[in-house]
Amino acid sequence: MKRTGSAIWTGGLKDGKGKLSTQSGILDNAQYGFSTRFENEPGTNPEELIAAAHAGCFSMALSGQLGEAGMTAESIKTSAAVTLEKGPDGFSITAVHLDLVAKIPGADQSAFEAAANKAKEGCPVSRVLNAAITMNAKLEA
Repeated sequence: MKRTGSAIWTGGLKDGKGKLSTQSGILDNAQYGFSTRFENEPGTNPEELIAAAHAGCFSMALSGQLGEAGMTAESIKTSAAVTLEKGPDGFSITAVHLDLVAKIPGADQSAFEAAANKAKEGCPVSRVLNAAITMNAKLEA
């Protein structure tokens, strides 16, 4: 299975503009640029897209791990914070922090934590990132 995304960039780094698209069409020439990436202007950027992809991938992986442990979540809410830092060789994604709140009726805390850790390590987006990935996992009653 392969999925594709594409980008078109015109102009210089700071004054240029870009457009991002995905194979599915859910993103179709979505605007991005220097100001949306480094200056918090409205619009998207690669790091927030990675964060959304990681949160989604992890949530699905956790659902699978919970199923293997005999649990079914009523809800899994995950947010991912991607850290982009400038180092001597340029910018790098250095870390991702996952915040998880799951509602799983009758869940055992230790089984929940084991499933969450397996999902954090095993989701394909976690595996592709060369970054430290941390997580807070909260089980709601």
